[in-house]
Parts: sequence; structure tokens; C-alpha cells
Amino acid sequence: MSEKPQLTKQTESSYAAGEPILEVRDLVKHFPLTQGVLFKRQVGAVKAVDGISFDLYPGETLGIVGESGCGKSTVAKLLMNLEAPTSGTIRYKGEDITKLSGRALKAVRRNIQMVFQDPYTSLNPRMTVGDIIGEPFDIHPEVAPKGDRRAKVQELLDVVGLNPEYVNRYPHQFSGGQRQRIGIARGLALRPEIIVADEPVSALDVSVQAQVVNLMERLQDEFGLSYMFIAHDLSIVRHISDRVGVMYLGKMAEIGSDEEIYEHPTHPYTQALLSAVPVPDPEAEGRRERIVLEGDVPSPANPPSGCRFRTRCWKAEARCAEEVPLLAIPAPFEEAESGAAHPSACHFAEERAAVVAV
Repeated sequence: MSEKPQLTKQTESSYAAGEPILEVRDLVKHFPLTQGVLFKRQVGAVKAVDGISFDLYPGETLGIVGESGCGKSTVAKLLMNLEAPTSGTIRYKGEDITKLSGRALKAVRRNIQMVFQDPYTSLNPRMTVGDIIGEPFDIHPEVAPKGDRRAKVQELLDVVGLNPEYVNRYPHQFSGGQRQRIGIARGLALRPEIIVADEPVSALDVSVQAQVVNLMERLQDEFGLSYMFIAHDLSIVRHISDRVGVMYLGKMAEIGSDEEIYEHPTHPYTQALLSAVPVPDPEAEGRRERIVLEGDVPSPANPPSGCRFRTRCWKAEARCAEEVPLLAIPAPFEEAESGAAHPSACHFAEERAAVVAV
């Protein structure tokens, strides 16, 4: 595994140094497929998330990337307890939050907040900005007494780079980037330790994306936040992430530090993703090995046996249809220098392709 990130002063005091703040183990979410009108019976299941494991450390940003439909957003909903897992555990500071309810779950949710993908639909158009950002205080009144709420909302607006006097405006009076800043302010209201950001910049213009990502980095340093940053843009993920996990069809294909994933990818799917990213340098583009995947992504309701990527993989052999590859460090790299030794779910992970860093 990659070296653990350095802890900020805030997170050192909140949790033991070197310990994961969030531990996900064998997480599974299957959505049932049913037939019938009156007497519905299950005829199958959509395997949106099918046994993934990872850790999130204090002060760290873990990026999750993959194609649409790979299960990234489902993982986010599971972490927020918006969906109940079929099986597996999600431990926050050692406690399995999947088994919590009532006040215990409410207390944990204060420390794990979410920034949603679409700033145009995630804000209630009938509420003012002050009411939107202040709504978490209605659920957790101990954080801010009623007399202090307006001042705290204005403080949050200032923190995310908006005019504090905008508290009485409505979402339609703001641009997309400003709306996402409002969503970030709402996520910060309860001073959480973890923020799950589900493609927070994908609906924004490129120039605005950079502003929002830079804001999130500044806020992370200022408040000692841990991020789980979900996106499909590999360049943005590398810019903000300490470690990166690559998902394919509900499984984790590869996970490692940003340098390990972008400069030493070992899974064929990761190699294919990186080869598709445009490179502005013509010479580098000419040296790069282009990998074109054939066929379509299989249905999560009927995934391939063995390795789920095998139907599109140029390295696939008979073994790939029979054995599910484990997410582990390939044997030839176990004693290798940093950059090669990181977990990859491929039987032939030792065969690395030549790629150019994004």
C-alpha cells in the first residue's frame, strides 16, 4: 500500500495518527430485479457494488474514478447511509455505521457530509441561500443556537468566497459555480471530518472547475478535512487526490497513490483509461501507446464470470473466465521500489503498458 498521508494538526487531535478514519470492507449493494404486478418475484439483481474494500485516512483525499455505471455514486450513497448495503461493513473510527439508527446514526452523519453532483438540482429553489446553508442547524441545533445562525451562515458564505450579504437570495440568482460553493458551504456547516464529493465539478465549465477544486483544497487544509472525491475526469482526480481507486463494473480494479496509478498503472483497464486522456504535448502524444477497448460495458445485472474486464481485455486468457482476480500486490512487485508495488485486481498485472502521465 502507499505511504499514509501526513496529518494536519486538526486531524491529529481528532483521531490517532496512522489509523484510518473510515474503513470499508467487502461492501456489496445489489438492487433486486422483479417481475409481476401484484405478486412481484425477484428474477435477478443489479450488482452495482460487488465487494469493494478501501481505507480513508485523516487529512487524505481518496479519488474514485471509472466509467458511468461502475458503481461510484452508489458507494457514495452507501457511505452516507442513503442506501443500505446488501452486505459488508463501513467503519467510522472503528464503529460499523451500517448497523446504526436513530440518534447514533444522526451523530455520525454530522461528521460525514456530502457535496452533490448537480448544483442546479441539489439546492431547493424555494429556499433562500441562508435557509439552505442553515438547514443543518435545524437538525443539529446544538451546533448553532438560533440567535447565532445568521452570523454562522454569513461566515460560511465568506469562507467559500461568496458575499455574506447574499443570505436572502435564491439559487436561481447564482451561476453554477456559485451554486456549488453554496453546496460546499452547506456541507461544511456542521464542521464534519469527512466530505463525500460525488462528481462535484462535472456539471461546471472547465475554468469554474479549477476554481472549485482549488477552493476544496484550501478548505481541506483549513478545516483538516478528509475527502472521498468521485469523478470521471482523470486530470482533476490527479490534481486533488493523494490516492486513487479505479472502479470497473462494481469492483475495485486498482488502488494506489496518484503517482503509482498515473505513472505505473498495472491493470489493463487503468492503462486504457489513461491512454484515452488527451495530452497537450505533441511529442508525448506520439510516444504514447493508444489502447482502444472493443465492445460495450457488460450489464451489472449479468456481469462476466471471473474477471469482469475480460470481455474487453486484450490480455484475457481462459484463466480470466474461471478465477476472480484478487485486489493484491502482484508477486513480481512485492519487493519493488515505490511506484510498482500497489494492489491491482489482474492475473497479469506485472505486464505494464507504456503510458504518459496525465
